[in-house]
Amino acid sequence: MSMFENGSFAGRRDWLRAPPPSGFVPHIRPQSSPESSPPFTAVIKDSRLPHKPADTSRRLRERTPEQLVTMVRETGYYDLLGVSPTASPEEIKKAYRKLALKYHPDKNPSEGERFKTISQAYEVLSDAKKRDLYDQGGEQAIKEGGIGGGSSPMDIFNMFFGGGGQMHRERRGKNVVHQLSVTLEEMYNGATRKLGLQKNVICEKCDGYGGKKGTLEKCSTCKGRGVQVRVQQIGPGMIQQIQSMCSDCQGQGEKFSSKDRCKNCNGHKVERKRKILEVHIDKGMKDSQKITFHGEGDQEPGLEPGDVVIVLDQKDHPVFQRQGDDLIMKQKLKLVEALCGFKKTIQTLDNRTLIINSEPGEIIKHNDVKCVQKEGMPIYKDPYEKGQLIIQFEVEFPEKHWLPEHLMFQLERLLPPREDVMITDDMEEVDLMEVEDENQQRHYSREAYEEDDESPRSGVQCQTQ
Repeated sequence: MSMFENGSFAGRRDWLRAPPPSGFVPHIRPQSSPESSPPFTAVIKDSRLPHKPADTSRRLRERTPEQLVTMVRETGYYDLLGVSPTASPEEIKKAYRKLALKYHPDKNPSEGERFKTISQAYEVLSDAKKRDLYDQGGEQAIKEGGIGGGSSPMDIFNMFFGGGGQMHRERRGKNVVHQLSVTLEEMYNGATRKLGLQKNVICEKCDGYGGKKGTLEKCSTCKGRGVQVRVQQIGPGMIQQIQSMCSDCQGQGEKFSSKDRCKNCNGHKVERKRKILEVHIDKGMKDSQKITFHGEGDQEPGLEPGDVVIVLDQKDHPVFQRQGDDLIMKQKLKLVEALCGFKKTIQTLDNRTLIINSEPGEIIKHNDVKCVQKEGMPIYKDPYEKGQLIIQFEVEFPEKHWLPEHLMFQLERLLPPREDVMITDDMEEVDLMEVEDENQQRHYSREAYEEDDESPRSGVQCQTQ
């Protein structure tokens, strides 16, 4: 049996004998891995084929194997996976599974570069649109189209073997958190604050590519692995292997030469710009409440920008304390005001003046609590409703000897009568003194013990065994 009868061109002798049309260059190449691919593959290069991608998914499904072979421009990615250009998506997936497990860096640390190229090949060939573009224009078309290398090899591996959720999280940039100090007045009345921040944005000159398209080269420092491995001896017969990100390519494994590198971003793909955000503080917002600006975080090629999160930090107020939607304040009263009635004014957070009072004969005790309805904080998203203004009274008593002794009886006649106390001879009368602070008490106690130690001792002494 001839190779044509055994291969994919069986029954096509007449077609092959005919003179090739203008522009076709036939190239017959044996496969390097006969176990995982057909024994014979014919690759026809057609210079007349357009480089523009077509309606890929539908056309790929409708092609015959002969048409697929005819349209393939180069077979490098197919060779890496050891499959034919006519391979089905299931065959490509099976081949990648086998090779990814075999050459994973955890299993073969020295095969990091091969694992990377296998992953790149699978990323292109497993996507119908990318595969069609590759078949028509080769690897150069993938680079010029700007759709190559969107995912890291480990992302592709994790997604293939069940880590898709993790990859999805990693495809989004980090959130940036800023703390904004605000006054209680701003939370009561509402306010707008402007916040300036520096952020990374995609370079406008190179559109986030980093340099001239198609000129990306493998990093010579790390050999395209993105990491540098350093081995050092830490003892007799003991070595330590230290792995760090490559400083030349910033862990990308590829970089531009100095002449092809973007002069605007110096190959970093992003540039620093100042952004002014208007932060709207609504009435009734609370301490530590977050205001989120979606998509305003640092930009990075291939990643969805993260968010800028503003966290409100309420400053202390000299008069009011906030408790939920209520405002709490302390109001001092003289003894005469507590006993005979008072009238006081309170300045609100929106510069209104409230008058509070008590009627004569209404006794206000020390630490009594009263409230004024609907004079607290506005309710968030319902600012016409408000909490309570809670007032805690502190009654101030007069100083010592404020009233001459001969007038005391007159005051006593005005106050409620004393309570009579029965005193007997077996009771002991003591003196009341001011309470001293703890340090003074310890000092006096220590002196007393020292005096006891210096005094002469007599009688029987007990010795501790």
